[in-house]
Amino acid sequence: MKIDIITVVPELLESPLSHSIMKRAREKGLLEVNLHNLRKWAINKYGQVDDYQYGGGAGMVMMCEPLVNAIEELQKDTSYDEIIYMTPDGGTFNQRTANNLSLKENVLIICGHYKGIDQRIRDHYVTMEISIGDYVLSGGELAAAVVVDAVGRLLPGVLNDETSALTDSFQDNLLAPPVYTRPENFNGWEVPAVLLSGDPKKVDQWRYEQSLANTRLRRPDLLKDDL
Repeated sequence: MKIDIITVVPELLESPLSHSIMKRAREKGLLEVNLHNLRKWAINKYGQVDDYQYGGGAGMVMMCEPLVNAIEELQKDTSYDEIIYMTPDGGTFNQRTANNLSLKENVLIICGHYKGIDQRIRDHYVTMEISIGDYVLSGGELAAAVVVDAVGRLLPGVLNDETSALTDSFQDNLLAPPVYTRPENFNGWEVPAVLLSGDPKKVDQWRYEQSLANTRLRRPDLLKDDL
């Protein structure tokens, strides 16, 4: 999978995508992530990519010209399945969206900054708008890192045990069950006996029941579709 990211602060993305699982995914050649500094397409020698908004008001707006030039230059080499804009008023990112994006081959992400991007870019180029929550960040870079991480770990071959992703929270609209490791008894706190039984069917049933109970307690809204 190839993900291109347009940003004015590429440094914010370099570290999150250069360690742990994302690092392994890129080293294995399963995930290609390219950071493109929008200032490469600035309108003048001063690196200008933003301007005051029409109608007045605080905050600068990322201009059409640099973004159009960046998008269209990148499109010469890549046909994108989605052009995503990270924005607080986009659709809320969830596991289902991550699953769907993991099936794509080429994705372009635009990171907003300042007051956002000129609406005409959203009208004519953007195919998907994503928010990672009901709050505002300084820019779309950290949100883009979240999306890349959530999507990248789902790619076949990225995780050492691919079944791990299938049991994550939200995969079946359920939160994950409790997990335990050695020792069996710590300070008198014991691991549930069923997990030591060696019976896979009983373990699976226990995990499902725990997931269901955990979801009812913490996120009952996830079960509404099943009611």
